Amino acid sequence: MKQITLRILPDGKVQAETHGIKGKACLNYIAILEQLTGARTVDSDFTAEYREAEVSETLQTDLEVQT
Repeated sequence: MKQITLRILPDGKVQAETHGIKGKACLNYIAILEQLTGARTVDSDFTAEYREAEVSETLQTDLEVQT
């Protein structure tokens, strides 16, 4: 299952981490996250999943918010 964990810090910074998204596909979510949060990316690191084989897929924009 694909998930994105968002953390909003007390100083207003937003941190995001993808889970279950392999290869370069995770990069497709950056613009969506920036649009949703009104933030811009200033730093990024790749997870171990980035180095795994990418699965061909269609990007879906259905969102589920957990609190």
